[in-house]
Amino acid sequence: MSKLPGWLGRLGAELTELGDRLEQRRDEAAGHGAGRTGLPGAGDAGPAGDVPAPAVVAADVPAGAVHVADERRGAAADHVPPPPSYAPSVAARPDPVAAIPWGMRVAAEAGWRLLVLAGTLWVLMRVISAVQLVVLAFVAALLVTAMLQPTVARLRGYGLPRGLATAVTAVLGFVIMGLVGWFVVWQVMDNIDTLSDKVRDGIEELKRWLLDSPFHVTEQQINDIAKNLSDTIGTNTEQITSAGLEGVTVMVEVLTGILLAMFSTLFLLYDGRRIWHWVLKLVPAQARPGVAGAGPRAWRTLTAYVRGTVIVALIDAIFIGLGIFFLDVPMAVPLAVFIFLFAFIPLVGAVISGALAVVVALVTEGVFTALMVLAVVLAVQQIEGHVLQPFILGRAVRVHPLAVVLSVAAGGMIAGIGGAVVAVPLVAVTNTVVGYLRTYGQEQALRYAPSPRGATAVDVAPTPAPGSPPENSDRGDDVGGAGGGTKGSS
Repeated sequence: MSKLPGWLGRLGAELTELGDRLEQRRDEAAGHGAGRTGLPGAGDAGPAGDVPAPAVVAADVPAGAVHVADERRGAAADHVPPPPSYAPSVAARPDPVAAIPWGMRVAAEAGWRLLVLAGTLWVLMRVISAVQLVVLAFVAALLVTAMLQPTVARLRGYGLPRGLATAVTAVLGFVIMGLVGWFVVWQVMDNIDTLSDKVRDGIEELKRWLLDSPFHVTEQQINDIAKNLSDTIGTNTEQITSAGLEGVTVMVEVLTGILLAMFSTLFLLYDGRRIWHWVLKLVPAQARPGVAGAGPRAWRTLTAYVRGTVIVALIDAIFIGLGIFFLDVPMAVPLAVFIFLFAFIPLVGAVISGALAVVVALVTEGVFTALMVLAVVLAVQQIEGHVLQPFILGRAVRVHPLAVVLSVAAGGMIAGIGGAVVAVPLVAVTNTVVGYLRTYGQEQALRYAPSPRGATAVDVAPTPAPGSPPENSDRGDDVGGAGGGTKGSS
């Protein structure tokens, strides 16, 4: 009996502790319920002091079960129920990149790259137009250097020093070109009076032909046209004077360009190789081998073009000039020189120079002589186009006629006569450079490509020529012989 009060005390203490735990769990459950559902807690009971149902349930459930239930209720609150079966299905929106067709994406990629290239070319053309005189002078120096450089090489082969060979070639070249220009001016000034008389007589003959023609042209109409022309000239005297002043400016620019071209030619003949090596240093190291190989080929193309054009132009000038001379057309020698100079503009230059010769013959000698001159010009130009150019120029500078016409037109629109002269050699050199770089790139790709193995190696193996024994036949015999010897020895 002495142990009964101690046992009852411990039982009371355990019941008190259990009651405290139940009250603590009831308060925790009431706090969770109020936070999640917005319901009042245990301390917010009504006036009757009733305890909310969730608190009573939570008091009878362990704490772990209460937390699991709370997590499930949170997941259920965040979960969106699926639509009912009778609701219409809505397709998901595709990715914008996948929605654009492949062809349109390729066109857009190529389009912005083309815009970048076009902008670069536009800026380059603006820069070239700003220094047009310097660019044309340097290009002319390149053409003259391509024509004179073989002479320098030949003189150096004879034992002359480089400086002396360059000086002799440059002086002789410039003297010859100066004599040609002086001869043209002298012939024109010497025959200008005769030509003006011939032109006046030709105009009178043309007037009589119009009066007798079936076009019913009266003398009053012809006089009115002449009066209108004289009035126009009198009215635009200021414009003509300003054009004369502009002509003086043009002459100054031409002389400046000639001096720049002569100076550049001299240094290109003397130190061209060192200048080319300096240019190669400006090229990135990865692209330097390709550019180093394309440069000499471009120079050979330019040299072949200039040399062939000079020979063809000289032949045209000689034969057309002889024809004009034997037909008694005045200014035959200046016309031949003009034919030689205009031959440096392919296709277009031949047409202009031939038309000039025909017009002079028509005005001075009449219709029959003009037709004969036209026949001579056409015959020589046909022989030039079908025999001389393919034989002299060869395949080194072969350019399609459409490319020639378009390049001459574009060069003339951009830089006038100088642009028309340099357009075709520029296209020829560009064609050579692009072709070499394309071939060089393919060779480099094949050189550094991984070697094929297995079935791929069989596919890319060289096919033997018809009638030739296969490559493995000798090897098979050798292997077989070796095998037989080994077998016999064993």
